[in-house]
Amino acid sequence: VCFPVQINQLPRESQLTVMLYASPLPPPGGSEEKGKQRRSVEALGWVTMPLFNFRHVLTCGRKLLGLWPSMPGRSGNARTSSPNFNQPDSVILQVDFPTSSFEVFFSTPASADFCPQYDFSRLDTISQIQLQDVLQKKAFFWLTTVDKQLLWEKKAFCQSESAVLPLVLASAPCWQWACLPEIYALLRQWACLGYLDALGLLHASFPDQELRRTAVQWMDSISDPELLDFLPQLVQALKYECYLDSSLVRFLLRRAIGDIRIAHYLFWLLKDNLQDSQFSARYQHLLAALLCCVGRALRDEFDLQCWLVSILTKVAQKVRDATPSSRQGVLRESLDEMKQFFTMNSSCRLPLNPALHVSGINIQSCSFFNSNAVPLKLSFQNLDPRGDNISVIFKSGDDLRQDMLTLQMIRIMNKIWIQEGLDMRMVIFKCFSTGRGRGMVEMIPHADTLRKIQVEHGVTGSFKDRTLADWLQKHNPTDEQYDKAVENFIYSCAGCCVATYILGICDRHNDNIMLKTSGHMFHIDFGKFLGHAQMFGNIKRDRAPFVFTSDMAYVINGGDKPSSRFHEFVDLCCEAYNLIRKHTHLFLNLLGLMLSCGIPELSDLDDLKYVYDALRPHESEADATMYFTRLIESSLGSVATKLNFFIHNLAQMKFATSEDRPSLSFAPRVHTARSDGIIKNLYISKHIPTAHKGYAFVVKVEREGQQEVQLVQRTFEEFQELHSKLRLLFPSSKLPSFPSRFVIGRSRSEATAERRKDELNGYVWHLTHAAPEVAQCDLVYTFFHPLSRDERTAGNGSKPAEVLWSPAAGTELGEIKLSISYKNDKLFIMVIHIRGLQPLQEGTDPDPYVKLYLLPDPQKTSKRKTKAARRTCNPTYNEMLVYDRIPRGDLNQRVIHLRVLSDGAFWENTLLGETFISLTRLVPGQHWVDWHQLDP
Repeated sequence: VCFPVQINQLPRESQLTVMLYASPLPPPGGSEEKGKQRRSVEALGWVTMPLFNFRHVLTCGRKLLGLWPSMPGRSGNARTSSPNFNQPDSVILQVDFPTSSFEVFFSTPASADFCPQYDFSRLDTISQIQLQDVLQKKAFFWLTTVDKQLLWEKKAFCQSESAVLPLVLASAPCWQWACLPEIYALLRQWACLGYLDALGLLHASFPDQELRRTAVQWMDSISDPELLDFLPQLVQALKYECYLDSSLVRFLLRRAIGDIRIAHYLFWLLKDNLQDSQFSARYQHLLAALLCCVGRALRDEFDLQCWLVSILTKVAQKVRDATPSSRQGVLRESLDEMKQFFTMNSSCRLPLNPALHVSGINIQSCSFFNSNAVPLKLSFQNLDPRGDNISVIFKSGDDLRQDMLTLQMIRIMNKIWIQEGLDMRMVIFKCFSTGRGRGMVEMIPHADTLRKIQVEHGVTGSFKDRTLADWLQKHNPTDEQYDKAVENFIYSCAGCCVATYILGICDRHNDNIMLKTSGHMFHIDFGKFLGHAQMFGNIKRDRAPFVFTSDMAYVINGGDKPSSRFHEFVDLCCEAYNLIRKHTHLFLNLLGLMLSCGIPELSDLDDLKYVYDALRPHESEADATMYFTRLIESSLGSVATKLNFFIHNLAQMKFATSEDRPSLSFAPRVHTARSDGIIKNLYISKHIPTAHKGYAFVVKVEREGQQEVQLVQRTFEEFQELHSKLRLLFPSSKLPSFPSRFVIGRSRSEATAERRKDELNGYVWHLTHAAPEVAQCDLVYTFFHPLSRDERTAGNGSKPAEVLWSPAAGTELGEIKLSISYKNDKLFIMVIHIRGLQPLQEGTDPDPYVKLYLLPDPQKTSKRKTKAARRTCNPTYNEMLVYDRIPRGDLNQRVIHLRVLSDGAFWENTLLGETFISLTRLVPGQHWVDWHQLDP
């Protein structure tokens, strides 16, 4: 085979790829049938090897190459693979390269002496626009031939932007020896890249050794904690090195010697990649090099960790194979081997985190989860006697690499937000793969799934709005605690909405969204991402852009009507979204380096394109803000999410066990007759109005041996919940009949409350005189145990302590928030929020919209208006209204006439307020963001 390429035109990193094809023998028959068979070929194997060895000498003579059993899935793999003779039953290919009496050596050329550099503003306007459009792509994956020609032609005008270098180098027309001096001069003259931008030069598209050496050199400034954030990508980038001895390999080994955490995670990442058949030989050599460097003590520690993982893998397999009823017994028997492990070894560090140092296992506290893979819930004894027990989840049978990557992206997002001064109160937990199909996950204490919270209100709890608010109130009884929990909820919910949307996290149901008692919300189990939605036939299970439901909005608003807190939530979402958009190139680089890791849902550029489309780097901040606001509205209005939750509730009912005792949604803990004292008498003395236009009933509780009478307040719905939970424990024959909830007329009238007081008195009398197993059960004593709201009521007789947020203080008619800017003869007015509007005369909330005129406007041609919000005094819009062809000199003479009206379907719209805004304060090129009072 003769290639028409001169040797001196070969790039140093040239590789020879050989593929072996087979064509089935045609059966006896006509020539046409034979022709069809001859065209049907199948790839049997492939191999690739560098033409220049690591000493830069051209390969010559006879070589024996082991073929891989199938074609490479991606060009990046073909470019960087190396032969492996350790394959079982591999096909060996003999290749004879030309021989020569002398060695052909590739000498690295010196960089050119001169490389032009010009200011971007010197380009003509059309070229500036064209170049900016190309640079907005943020990554070289989607550069067209025309884009590359333009970038290379105008490279001298791009050097002020250091992050543009990967795009320019990807546009180089060739990497032949003669072209390298110009490329190296560009590399030397370009502003030093930060380590985050240098990551993009370690992709397979940049095999040049000098370029990769420079990129690693730029990365040398990264701190050890920051290096840990990007270690998985650097381990994958090792696949793209032409030679085993490379700058990147030496960099990682040097940093591993200097920091035990880097050594720990590098060990497990290399060990996990041994399962990659194409690169197993390379990773074996690198793992051996690491173990030689770190010393005997750390090698012994790694051996212990591997031993621990192998024991847990066997235990998990036994538990999964056992029948559901016998699994707990099998788990405890199997964990005896763990006891022996800690008898022989005084302590061991967990692969999940080298800071987790354990000395034993609490078998009685270990259990399992009722899911398909049956993960183990393990409780280890902390080596530090003053430390708490360490709880982790061990999974066997699930590929945790996707969860690990997703959590890494969320962790990096959170660091970006914090660096920008925005703490989104995210719950960051660790997840680590210790081999294909197994790994460990950190457990977050004091947290429940949304499903567990919602089913406290019955199987239809996912359709009710107060479930999350009641649960948070139960665990945060004082006003101060509850306000703090709601604040944590607002921030963390906003962060989750942004992160899950950008990463396209799917298969969201109420069992993989969790809430801490402190109000922090977080997601778990990331089996579907980058838009690969779970399907029911041809129907996507995830129909909303992200999970944001009415019960979440209820917590934020403090009720079922929008409040100014919702403005804060929307602003947080949009600000967090725009901050991540500024780092689009970082996330594309990180995910691009993982394309060869073998995760099925991150395997080609289409998967990467999902993140690019979600971040919309070509749009302005104002456009992105409007876009994400519409996503919030779409998610909140989606019925499919709640229906999905409900279906999941039904599906999970089969996993319910007898140990799942019913509990009351408003009671934070269980109380008993032994702890509180026997109830002697119950009497409902009166009813009092609540903040939700209903009534609560004050119950006098007398106990044996206690002089003081306790007062507790319970609503009719809470009595109804008690009765429904009692029916789950006892047959109806043992329970008193419960008053009907259906009434004729207004169900919240005082007359109804008075009648229900008498009916409930009869109910509690029969309840105290029922059989002892009913009257003295934990559910009854928990119901009548005083809560913090009862103590406040007993002290001052006020109405129940339920939190409602009133609209933010302002003028009588409210305020409107605008962002006004001027650029290129255009006036941009973004209508953001309105707060504190007054209800209409009928007492109903208005349907407000905003109408603008730009005065003077004698012809009334400058009218612009927003869409109408529905039934709210605190609407959010985030809509941009634009006026074209406004000369800069006219700004001082212009006034915005803004009117807020309520949309009327069959009658004239109602004016809610108006204001006049002079543009004399507007500075061209800057954003004027402010609240403006509405006047009559």
